[in-house]
Amino acid sequence: MGIQLVVSLLAASIMQRMAPHCSFARWLLCNGSLFRFKHPSEGELCALAGKQMPKPSRRDRRQNGDGKPLTVPKDIDLHLEKAPINNLDALVLRFFLEYQWLIDFSVYAMGVFVFTECYCSVVDASKEVNIGAIWCVLTVFFSLRTLHTLMSHYFRSDEGGERSVCLAFGFLSLLVAMLVLVVREDYLEFGLEPGFASLFDNLEIVAKQQGYADWSVPVTKLTVKLGLAALCAYIGSLLAFPGLRMAQTHLDAVQMNSDRPLIQILLHMSFLSPVIVVVLWIKPIARDFLANAPMGKTSVTLVPSAAFDSMRLWIIVALCLLRLALTRYHLQAYLNLAQKWVEQMKKEAGRIAAIDIQRKVTRVFCYLTVVTLQYLVPVLLILFSALSLKALGDFSWALGAEETPGVTPALVMPTAAPVLPGGLDEDEEGVEDMEEDIQATVARFSEAFTALRSVLTPLFFRGFFAFLTWWVAACQVISSLFGIYFHQYLMQN
Repeated sequence: MGIQLVVSLLAASIMQRMAPHCSFARWLLCNGSLFRFKHPSEGELCALAGKQMPKPSRRDRRQNGDGKPLTVPKDIDLHLEKAPINNLDALVLRFFLEYQWLIDFSVYAMGVFVFTECYCSVVDASKEVNIGAIWCVLTVFFSLRTLHTLMSHYFRSDEGGERSVCLAFGFLSLLVAMLVLVVREDYLEFGLEPGFASLFDNLEIVAKQQGYADWSVPVTKLTVKLGLAALCAYIGSLLAFPGLRMAQTHLDAVQMNSDRPLIQILLHMSFLSPVIVVVLWIKPIARDFLANAPMGKTSVTLVPSAAFDSMRLWIIVALCLLRLALTRYHLQAYLNLAQKWVEQMKKEAGRIAAIDIQRKVTRVFCYLTVVTLQYLVPVLLILFSALSLKALGDFSWALGAEETPGVTPALVMPTAAPVLPGGLDEDEEGVEDMEEDIQATVARFSEAFTALRSVLTPLFFRGFFAFLTWWVAACQVISSLFGIYFHQYLMQN
């Protein structure tokens, strides 16, 4: 664990010191490939409307701007000016600091995970703590926390529409999760039942060692499943607006690249990638079909069952990388909403306040980081949940024999050996007492860690992170398909 800990501390130090100078998150938005639209000034709007810019009178100046606002016809020939996004523009973006910290942390977490995987492939580190897995789990936690921050912003808004959407998707997710949790392992092979069985067996042993004789496993299983269903409802509400936004940017990106069929194919593959992730855990369609694919009167083994788990991990990583590679197209499609709104305004009759035009165009750019988080965080959730599944579930990247996870039995807690008193002076006795306290503290931490490893076995991690990866993908499928229906049919009608 020494080398892993040193690399982990080094990565954390570099991330803290290099963030103001070198940030991947800032480069992603400010590398010059994304173009924003500038809002028109009042003078430009007056020139397009064919009238002079009104000069404020003394009475208007005394009223401090309480006069009548400037209005222009909606059908003016307005064309917004494009400009590449630079570092100064990023200062006005909402939630930019949260976006920058999360993306940079994810990049460094990926680096630590890659180093840990290379280290474990060279050295036998089965008895060491996998630091890369801890970084992956922290990335999943911080991603959920960021989505919670965005959702709390919707709940604090004056309009109640966003709040109602989150609650509706939360209750829908709760219903779907309760239905999924009763499906047998023959159809959805998460491994939750073996994982829970291993967890509760080890918990029962530990509870008896600690003197808790009234341990009831059936009640605990029901409580854990209800808690898991509540967690699924919470995640479903978090992923409601990211799915709706993903649907909108996908439709706009496909339309924006209408003359580039290869990009359109990649965009469609990226949009359908959560569907593929969901199908990978449906046993009759995925594992059983590839192991015994019908070929006339015989069956052919396309992917052996022993190599299916590793292949599934590779597919998930490849699909996540595809989505990350197409980030620019989705973000530019969102930025084009400003020009799209102006074109829609030209088709309407009447007049509009100049400040409303400026506010609408500026608002699109100011929420760029929010849209970026809504696009990237679900991808990071699936990616790092799959990496946690690999690291904590004792899977292998090699398409070889299947590794059966070991079930570590609950161990009897060791007790620290008492230190025999000797003839020591006061100073030596004080140093000895301090050493005894340190040794006792280390022994307690060692006992707690040993108990934790004996309870949370790789079999449990396989079931939990497999279900988490599948559920995040399923929530994306539900919300994005509803978003396609909403933007394609309801908005047009």
